[in-house]
Amino acid sequence: MTTGTSPRPGPHLLSGLRILDLGTMVAGPVAATLFADFGAEVIKVEVPERGDTVRDLGPFVDGKCLYWSVEARNKKSVTLDLRKPEGRELLLQLVEQADAVVENFRPGTLERWDLSYETMKARNPKLVMLRISGFGQTGPYRERAGYDRIALAFGGLMGITGYADRPPVRIGTSIADYQSAILGAFALMMAIYHRDLHGGEGQSIDLAMYESIIRFTEVLVPAYDRLGTVRERRGNKHFAAAPGEHFRTSDGRYVILTVSADAGFQRLARCMGRDDWLVDPRFATHEQRWAHVDELNAALATWIESLPVDELCARLDEAKLAYSFIYSIEDIMKDPHYQARGTIASVPDPKIGPVRMAGVVPRFSDTPEQPIAPAPDLGQHNDEIYGGLLGLSPERIAALTKAGVL
Repeated sequence: MTTGTSPRPGPHLLSGLRILDLGTMVAGPVAATLFADFGAEVIKVEVPERGDTVRDLGPFVDGKCLYWSVEARNKKSVTLDLRKPEGRELLLQLVEQADAVVENFRPGTLERWDLSYETMKARNPKLVMLRISGFGQTGPYRERAGYDRIALAFGGLMGITGYADRPPVRIGTSIADYQSAILGAFALMMAIYHRDLHGGEGQSIDLAMYESIIRFTEVLVPAYDRLGTVRERRGNKHFAAAPGEHFRTSDGRYVILTVSADAGFQRLARCMGRDDWLVDPRFATHEQRWAHVDELNAALATWIESLPVDELCARLDEAKLAYSFIYSIEDIMKDPHYQARGTIASVPDPKIGPVRMAGVVPRFSDTPEQPIAPAPDLGQHNDEIYGGLLGLSPERIAALTKAGVL
């Protein structure tokens, strides 16, 4: 739809799409970053003077936030005060030139600024808007603030994470934010596909962060609905893995090994020299093995810790069993598999030099990878967007800047 220039040279999968990123922090902006990673022109709209909250979170290198370096890569930054009438009008002019808008304000915020989806759609009938919030645009909790931990708790995941005799534990990263970002980007792509290939109109997408959690909780809902099962915290044990645990190795590290299928269990038994397990009726099916999971895990733990690590890996590889050591970030950065696949990319930053971060995934067979552009400075692209895209004169841009609109 659009003719805006990409932040990177050359054709890419999403070249020609223009996305306005009005979001802040993680869920909304990362959904937009996923588009930027594949060539869409993403214009990040930030509050004048202070910018997105992520810029202030750290950790920092010479004043540059590394969190911002990762999640704002491949974007263009403009400043705009949406609460001012001039700022509202400039946003609507940008909306006229955009394919989609992404926002994750608390429901009702844009409406208070007279920037509802209906208002934007009146200026661009083909506009698609992704709206991510903690509890959604409707329902009795719609106005509650929501962020990652709140979604994990309300969505049912935190309550089943950890050990039974201890308080629930959060997951190590902001998984609710990132899961919402992925689901949101997928939804936005579907809406654009429907619009462009089926002649549909623009539409808004309502995604609650807690819904991105409850959607991926396996059989939590139907098991309660049909069986009355209330899943509790089980530490590292899972009903689909018997045996399965985090096992200590002879060198003091931990390895994850889980087995579900009968064929895999048979390979494990032979690998361990436990042919008696193959004829033991207690271990004939996964359901029966789950009933004796503690006994199996104890035997497996003893066997794993008895072997030199190289021999352990050789045996597990020969048996074609799935396993992995529990990696620290130091392990990740040294691992030859990460290096061979280029999973970690190096992004040149003009202020602090190269920054290594997770690269763009997944890869496509017929689309070459493009260099990652560094995260922009606050308002770095004001002249390009307001002058080039909207046609404002340098004098007008200067006046709006002085007035605090930009």
